[in-house]
Amino acid sequence: MMHLDHLPNQRENEHVVLFMRRHWFAVFTIIASFLLLTIVPLGLGWYFWGMVSAWLQGPVSGPLLVIAGSLYFLSIWLFAFIEFTDFYLDTWIVTNERIINTEQEGLFNRTASELDLASVQDTTAEIRGILQTVFTYGQVYVQTAGEKGRFHFKNIDNPEHVKEIVTKLVEEDKQRVSALGAGK
Repeated sequence: MMHLDHLPNQRENEHVVLFMRRHWFAVFTIIASFLLLTIVPLGLGWYFWGMVSAWLQGPVSGPLLVIAGSLYFLSIWLFAFIEFTDFYLDTWIVTNERIINTEQEGLFNRTASELDLASVQDTTAEIRGILQTVFTYGQVYVQTAGEKGRFHFKNIDNPEHVKEIVTKLVEEDKQRVSALGAGK
């Protein structure tokens, strides 16, 4: 269990049960894509160095090739940075009373949603493909009747375990809410 210094709009007697980010394999795919998109053009440039060096010495083709190459490699860096930012800032917090979903969308857009556990109608864990099976990561969907009908925990570690914990917390919260209602 991870402890946070500050839980948004923390309620009395509320505590964090799960704090989740995407599985480490999501970072691996970002790094692998970055390396592939970097190494392949550099390898091709080295292999065809005779032709590339001739183009670089041209009065027009040289500067254009340098500009095109610079734009290409800067674009790869930007892509990797945006993807890592999205990976790092997407968080899901499950407490004993609610679920808080924070999703980063690009560099300057963030969406934060929360739902009370009492409004959860269904929880589904999904593991698809050989990589997700081997590395034990996948998706968890939390279905509600509200306006945002489905929360999606993307590429999280051990989704079956997360689903079991959320289902257990939902049952406990519904019992707590019904006990409070009966006590009035």
